[in-house]
Amino acid sequence: MPATRWNANLLEMLNWLYEEQATMEELIAQPIIPRVLDGEAAESDRATPVGDEDQIPRILPVLPLRGLVVFPQTAVPLTIGQSRSIRLVDDVMSGDERLIALVTSRSPDLETPGPDDLYDIGTVAMIHRMFRAPDNTIRLVVQGLARCHLAEFLQEEPYLKARIEVIPETIEEGLELEALARNARGQFEHIAEMVPSVPRELVASVLSIEDPLQTVYTIANFQRMDLEDAQNLLELDSTAAKLHRLVGILAHEVEVLEMGQKIQNEARSEIDKVQREYFLREQLKAIQKELGEADEQAAEVEEFRQKIDAAGMTEEAEKQARRELDRLSRLPSVAAEYGVIRTYLDWLVSMPWSTITPDNLDIVHSRQVLDMDHFGLKDVKERILEYLAVRKLRQERSEELQSEDEDEIRRVREGVILCFVGPPGVGKTSLGRSIARALGRKFVRISLGGMRDEAEIRGHRRTYIGAMPGRILQAIRRIESRNPVFMLDEVDKLVFDFHGDPASALLEVLDPEQNSEFRDHYLEVSFDLSQVMFITTANLLEPIPAPLRDRMEIINLSGYTEREKIAIAKGYLIPRQLKENGLRPQEVHFPDEGLSRIIRAYTREAGVRNLEREIGSICRKVVTQIAEGKTASIEITPDQVTDLLGKQRFFSDEEIAHRTSVPGVATGLAWTPFGGDVLFIEATKMPGSKGFQITGSIGNVMQESARAALSFVRSKAESLGLDPEFYDDADIHLHIPAGAQPKDGPSAGVAIAMALISLISGRPVRHDVGMTGEITLRGQVLPVGGIKEKVLAAHRSGIKTVILPLLNQADLDEIPDEVRNQLEFKFIETVDEALQIALAPQPEAEQSHQEAPAHGSQDIPD
Repeated sequence: MPATRWNANLLEMLNWLYEEQATMEELIAQPIIPRVLDGEAAESDRATPVGDEDQIPRILPVLPLRGLVVFPQTAVPLTIGQSRSIRLVDDVMSGDERLIALVTSRSPDLETPGPDDLYDIGTVAMIHRMFRAPDNTIRLVVQGLARCHLAEFLQEEPYLKARIEVIPETIEEGLELEALARNARGQFEHIAEMVPSVPRELVASVLSIEDPLQTVYTIANFQRMDLEDAQNLLELDSTAAKLHRLVGILAHEVEVLEMGQKIQNEARSEIDKVQREYFLREQLKAIQKELGEADEQAAEVEEFRQKIDAAGMTEEAEKQARRELDRLSRLPSVAAEYGVIRTYLDWLVSMPWSTITPDNLDIVHSRQVLDMDHFGLKDVKERILEYLAVRKLRQERSEELQSEDEDEIRRVREGVILCFVGPPGVGKTSLGRSIARALGRKFVRISLGGMRDEAEIRGHRRTYIGAMPGRILQAIRRIESRNPVFMLDEVDKLVFDFHGDPASALLEVLDPEQNSEFRDHYLEVSFDLSQVMFITTANLLEPIPAPLRDRMEIINLSGYTEREKIAIAKGYLIPRQLKENGLRPQEVHFPDEGLSRIIRAYTREAGVRNLEREIGSICRKVVTQIAEGKTASIEITPDQVTDLLGKQRFFSDEEIAHRTSVPGVATGLAWTPFGGDVLFIEATKMPGSKGFQITGSIGNVMQESARAALSFVRSKAESLGLDPEFYDDADIHLHIPAGAQPKDGPSAGVAIAMALISLISGRPVRHDVGMTGEITLRGQVLPVGGIKEKVLAAHRSGIKTVILPLLNQADLDEIPDEVRNQLEFKFIETVDEALQIALAPQPEAEQSHQEAPAHGSQDIPD
C-alpha cells in the first residue's frame, strides 16, 4: 500500500524531525508524546487530564484547519502560512498559557474560512514548539488536550476568537469496551503488516496503550480516513461509540489492502519481474478497474479520439489516425512504441487540415499596403494585384465555374509560386511580409541557405529515433493555417552533395500539379499545399537546378536608381533610424543633397542596406553631439556628411577619367550578384614573341572572349588602321583589376577589343563611355544579359554614353525614365561601329597618313 494512504501527520512529523535535526529520543523527551515507543510510559509524560476543565480558559483564539482534524491526547505538526494565523500564533506565544482552539473547516478549499464555515466542535490544544521557516511560514507542534464546543464568536479580526465550552468524554467500563479496543489495535497491527512504510516502533507504541480513549485517538491520528469520518469520530461522546466507528473504518481499510495485495499478485504473475515500472502501472490500472475509475491511458486515448473528430482531416488521414489510435489503446504505456505513436498522433491532430485564413480581396487596399511598405517594385506589385483580381473574380463566379465539367487531368490550380531574384538589399524578404499583410494572410519564413539534407524538406521516416516532419509541415503547423504566404529564403544556396539533394525534394512542394497531395515521410499521408502562396528568393538564377527553376514564376528585382534610393531613405530608412536611435524628426534633417552625397561617395550597391548603415552611423554621431550639448538640431548637408562619415570611399567619374586617360584602358559594364558594376580592362605590350597572357581571376569563358578579341584585332588590323605587324615582336598582357574577385562571361568582348585597339593605335578610350557585348571572330556584336543592372551601374558611376548590342535595344523598356533621360545609348552590330564612339579623336599628324575608320552607329533618342 502506498504511503500516500496514511495520514499526513506521520509524514509531517518525520519531516519536522529531519528539519529540526531532532532524534526520536529528543522527541520522546518532550512532554507532548507519551514515552511508549520503548514500552515504558512515565506518569509525568501523560497528556493533560481530560476532566481538568478548570485549567482551560473559556475564551480562546480559534485557528481554522483545512483538511485536518486534531484529536485530544495526540501530538500533531502544523504549518502556518496566512498572515492572520501567524499573528494569532505570535500573540498566543507571547502569553503564558499558549492554548488555542483548533477547529476544522467544512470546506478544505476555502482560503480564509469564517465562523459559519467551521464545524461546531474542535479541540483545545497547547503549542509546545514553534519554528520559523525560511519561506516565511511557521511550523508548530501542538498537543490536543480536550474537546470543545464553540458557543459564541467574539471577534473576527485580526483573527477569530470565541467563547468555548469544554466537552467531557464519556468513558464506559466492561468487557465490550476492552474487546473493541483490543480489536482496533489488532486491525491497526494487521494494516501495518501490509504497509511496509509504517515504522515498527509506532506499532509497538499503539499495542502498548491500554486506555480505550487514548487508543481511539492515537490510531485515528495516524490512520488515513475521510475528513467527515474524522470529524464524526471527534464529535461522538461515548468511547464505545468511537471504538465502534473506528473498527468499521479499519475493517474497510483492511479489505482494500487485501484486495490490493490480490491485484498485486495477479499483476506480478503476468509481467516480467525486471519491468518494475510496468508492474507499478499495471497495478494502478488494476486498482482503478476494481474501483470503477478510468485510467490515465484510457483518458488519453479518448482525448485523441475527440481531437481526431474535430480536426477535419482528409479521409486518408482520418483512417490512418484511427488505425494508429487503435494500436495505441492496445499497447502498455511503458512500451517503447507507445511514445512514438503518441507523438505521431499529436502531429496529425495538430495540423491545420481545414483551417484557412480568408483573403482580403480589396484591390485598392492591397495596392495601398504594398505602396506603403515598399517604394517602386512595380512588376511585383502588379503580379500580386493580378492574383487578387483573379481570386476575386473566381469567387464571384464560383457557381458558374462549378457547373462546368471538371477535368481531372487539368485541374484548376489555387496557389501561386513566385521567385524573387535580385541583389541583396532590394527588399525581397520584407516584400513577402508586405504581401501577406496585403492579402490578410499569415506569414511564415524558413531559410534554405546551407540546407543539404532532403529530410529537412520531406521529414524523416518514423523508423528513426527522434523522427520529425520536414520544415515545410513544421512551419504550417506552427502558423496554424493551410494557406499562408510561405517564403523559402535563399533558394539558390541549397547544397548538393553526397548527403542529399534538397532541391529535388522541393520539386513536389513547388509544383502546382503535385503539391495538393504533398506526402511528408513522417506523416505518411497527403497534405494539401495547393492554397499556399510560395515565394522563393535568390540572388542568382544559375545555381537553381533547371527543373526547379521551371516550376517557379521568375520576377527580377533590379537595383534602385539614385532617385528611388532617396525616396526609400526618406520614407522608410530615416524614420526607422530616428526611432532606433531615439531622435526626434526636428533634431536631424536629411536634404536630398546630403543623401545624394551619401549614395555616391559612401555606398556602391544595388540595394539600400549600406545606405541605411551610413544613415544610422550619422544618426548615432548626431545623438552623441546632442548628448554632449554641442547642438540641438542639425541639417545633413554634403559638407556635414564628409565631417560625420570621414573621407570619401568611392569615386565615380573622377576615377574613370583618371584610369582611362592613357591608351589601352577601356570601361566595361558587368553584371554581378549584387547588381551591376563598372569593369576596367587594361592592356599593355612589351617586346617579345607573340605572347598573350590574361590575369585578374578570369574564368574560362572570359579568357576565350579575350583571345577571340585579339584574333579579331589581328585579322582586321589593316582595315582598322593598325600596323599589321604589331604583334610580330611584342607580348601583350591583358589585366582586369580587382583580381581577388572571380570574373567570367562573354559580355566583356567589346570592351576587351576596344582596349586592344586603343593600346595599338595609341588613342585613349573616352572616359564617359561604358560598353558591353559579346563579339565573334568576325567582329559581330551579340546580345548579352543583365542590361538593366549594367545601365544602372553606368548611371551611378557618372558615365554619359552606353554602347549596347543592337539586339538588346528592347531591354531599354526596363530602364527607369529618369535614367534613360540622363544617358545616351548607342546600339551597334559590329566592333567597327564602336570605334568612332569609344575612342578619342586621332591626332592630326597621324590622321593624314591613315584612313578614318568606318562607322555606322545608331543613335536612339532619349
